[in-house]
Amino acid sequence: MTDEALWALGRGTGITALLMLTVSLVLGIAGRSGRSVFGLPRFGVVAVHQFASLSATLLIALHVTTLVIDPYAQLDLVDVVVPFGGGYEWFWVGLGTLTLDMTIVVVVTSLLRHRLGHRVFRAVHWISYAMWPVALAHGLGSGSDTGDAWMIVLVAITVLAVLVALALRLRADFTEFHRTRKVSLR
Repeated sequence: MTDEALWALGRGTGITALLMLTVSLVLGIAGRSGRSVFGLPRFGVVAVHQFASLSATLLIALHVTTLVIDPYAQLDLVDVVVPFGGGYEWFWVGLGTLTLDMTIVVVVTSLLRHRLGHRVFRAVHWISYAMWPVALAHGLGSGSDTGDAWMIVLVAITVLAVLVALALRLRADFTEFHRTRKVSLR
């Protein structure tokens, strides 16, 4: 694979990962209501949310791997493991590393959900609310397409989608879906 192809793959997987993180976050927020979303029943919302989360995770892994082997990107393992420890664009790359670290924590706790219990899983899963804006800031700060019109529109759409989902979530009439059943003690 040529250096130019590696660079394009690194950029493309980063942008697509942000889109999938956005879909995952929006559906995760909307799915808490227990209502259908975009015509999908609750199980469909959960399935698409999980697919988007897994896709984002795999795209992030491919994004990082591609940029580590790309000589133009000049990333080394310190940049990948230690947030804000690298030399090149240390702050913006550090935000990407922080996103990777948060993704790993959310994935591991998701895989261990049944062993950890719902309360612990949910508490750790709140990291997702912080992960998305950190990933967005990473992309805006270190992305080479940030000034392009298509990227500005894409970012605006993702921000709007998340803001609308958060506004709906924070409404007083938002009812959260609970799995608890009321048992009659007659």
